[in-house]
Amino acid sequence: MERNYTMSKILLLEDDISLVDGLKYSLKKNGFEVEIVRTVADALNRAGSIENYDLLILDVTLPDGTGFDVCEAVLKQNQQIPIIFLTASDEEVNIIRGLDIGGDDYITKPFRLGELCSRIRALLRRSGAASKVNTVSIECGDITIDLLGSRALLNSKILELTGAEYRLLCLLVRNVGRIVTREVILNDLWDEAGNFIDNNTLSVYVRRLREKVELDPSHPQHLITVRGFGYQWKEVSV
Repeated sequence: MERNYTMSKILLLEDDISLVDGLKYSLKKNGFEVEIVRTVADALNRAGSIENYDLLILDVTLPDGTGFDVCEAVLKQNQQIPIIFLTASDEEVNIIRGLDIGGDDYITKPFRLGELCSRIRALLRRSGAASKVNTVSIECGDITIDLLGSRALLNSKILELTGAEYRLLCLLVRNVGRIVTREVILNDLWDEAGNFIDNNTLSVYVRRLREKVELDPSHPQHLITVRGFGYQWKEVSV
């Protein structure tokens, strides 16, 4: 399934409208696609297509049930998907149940949106790494990425890439056909490298990567700029 303007899709179960509006805005700004459900029944209706989502955020207490009910329904299908519970401070002791039945993390209201986004990215990285244990290479058009050797090849010729350029290429190719926001790229490069990457530096990385993978960097066919959003990798052979 192709997703536009995001790297990861989140299903959020929350009935507090004032909290939902703020969460949806902040998560979207951080590069996530968010689908909102306000009842346990609505969330359970999506359990059959849970593979469409990369992560679940579940409020614990709702009028028609709990986030635990949704978690149990998902796990009964043997679906491996990261789950974060939202809990009020007086419910925190009950979250042990959620972790015992298969939840991955919880965050107590009120919380900082930055902390939530950090936890989301950490879980997505962890789940992504787990799902790619047996993956040794990625092929996309005329690009091949040798994950074991940490190198990339264009038409079977090794590309001379810096560490940051290699990570940027991997991120874009893994999301081929999708638009990856600048915020997502900045967070990924920062988290992996341990160094702060700003917008100006990212623009330099993009320009240098184009010089190495494009026949005509001024008219790119692989690495496309989507103005106002970020970048998109096209699967082409040139």
